[in-house]
Amino acid sequence: MAKITRLRFRRWRRLMLFTGIGIFIAWAIATAVSLYLAAQSSVDGFLVLGGSIRREIYTAEQASQFPGAKILISAGSADPCIRIVFEQAAAPLEQTWLENCADSTFGNFYYSLPVLQRWHVRKIRLVTSPTHLPRAQWMAQIILGAHGIWVEPDIVEETGIPGNQESRLKTTLDVTRALGWAILSQIYHPNCDRLLPLSSVNLEDWRRQGFRCEHQAGIDTTE
Repeated sequence: MAKITRLRFRRWRRLMLFTGIGIFIAWAIATAVSLYLAAQSSVDGFLVLGGSIRREIYTAEQASQFPGAKILISAGSADPCIRIVFEQAAAPLEQTWLENCADSTFGNFYYSLPVLQRWHVRKIRLVTSPTHLPRAQWMAQIILGAHGIWVEPDIVEETGIPGNQESRLKTTLDVTRALGWAILSQIYHPNCDRLLPLSSVNLEDWRRQGFRCEHQAGIDTTE
């Protein structure tokens, strides 16, 4: 009787293993097909990683070339500074959103992924700077790619020292976390309670409170 039970358990374990492998292969094929199709499509979203207002200035200048594309700025510059930058460039405010929950590069993708999915974005431009590579690019391709979102790096040259500095240890740890989150994010979708449309940023309220922008933006906050 004990031998029969052990035999059944082994068969069940083997069946579960093959089933798991089959599901993984099917998911991998479906994701690869989605990525291929996304790569052939036009850009329908921007994901801007915070670190320097040069990234928001660049995105605002590029926005007119991609009409209809959604723009998500993750942990970027002060809200009023971004609004002024976009107004000066005549960039669309209604399709630009600010995500202010992230406090790290991993957090950028942790909170941005559900937003991009709700928007049904399939191909994004990842706006960051050379000092943020290759870590940010690899994390984006792992986490977003696991959900069929194609990533095109859009690198903005910086003046001064941006907020991102790289090291081999930091890259290794974050890429490892990205691999784990690529799996967990298939079933868990975090929510950012500090997500707001750029059009809702009230400059008059901010001017009463007082705010500062990076000097390279050339913004007069007293106007």
